[in-house]
Amino acid sequence: MTDVPPTKLDGAPQNHRTIDRVTRILEEVVYNPGMTFVELVRALDAPKSSVHGFIQGLLAAGWLYQEENRFFLGPALYGMTLASGSFRAGMVTDSDVATLYGAAGVTVFLGVQAGDHLIYVSEFGADRLAGFAARSNIRRTMLGTAGGKAILAALPAIQRDAFLRRRRPEEAAAVDQFLVEYEDIRRTRIAWNTLHGGTRSALATVVTGSSGEPVAEVTLVGPSAEILPREEELAKLLLEHVDSWQRRSPLTRGTSGQGSGLTRSRKSGK
Repeated sequence: MTDVPPTKLDGAPQNHRTIDRVTRILEEVVYNPGMTFVELVRALDAPKSSVHGFIQGLLAAGWLYQEENRFFLGPALYGMTLASGSFRAGMVTDSDVATLYGAAGVTVFLGVQAGDHLIYVSEFGADRLAGFAARSNIRRTMLGTAGGKAILAALPAIQRDAFLRRRRPEEAAAVDQFLVEYEDIRRTRIAWNTLHGGTRSALATVVTGSSGEPVAEVTLVGPSAEILPREEELAKLLLEHVDSWQRRSPLTRGTSGQGSGLTRSRKSGK
């Protein structure tokens, strides 16, 4: 059997109705996370049966995620982000996360922002409670997690303010709590949370990309009885590891060298 040479694409690219509608669905969810089926049908101005079929396919492939009849970007996109997107080759590897786990002795999560949520894309550790919770709920609220708050605090003001303005009335208390913690997170580069009724504690910081904006977060989580007595040690260790990853990449302008003081407030979430 002989290899068939690839077909040469002559002329200008042409639109394809199916591709246009699929990409339009993804674009709508990127800019309007939490859209309903009716809202997507209205935005695409397409038959309900057609939109329903596209959505089912995107859900099955992991490009979309559905929660309470609302749609968000799914984990498939963020796996590609790790491979070829905002993470430049070698910026953060599984080996990096495993090495941090070995040094800290507590569970490590690597997460990325997915619309208005946080998705964990890598995990090393032996904390069964934290690990089970992360795998059973891949999409976490930004304000309800240490990693989400670390990312929010590091975002440009216009993006952070837009995110906070989109919060629903029932999230007002979480917004207020974040604003209380904001200056400390900016000063120390560390965000804190407690979870599972106070039995677990978490601290997180961000990994920055070439533009200096956050592209991921790294969280340490474990039993509060182990984390709290070591909070200064773990915060320093976390920053040292993340800074070493960023110095390794010549295209990354990180925030290494900033303070690591530890004044903070804690609230439920990882």
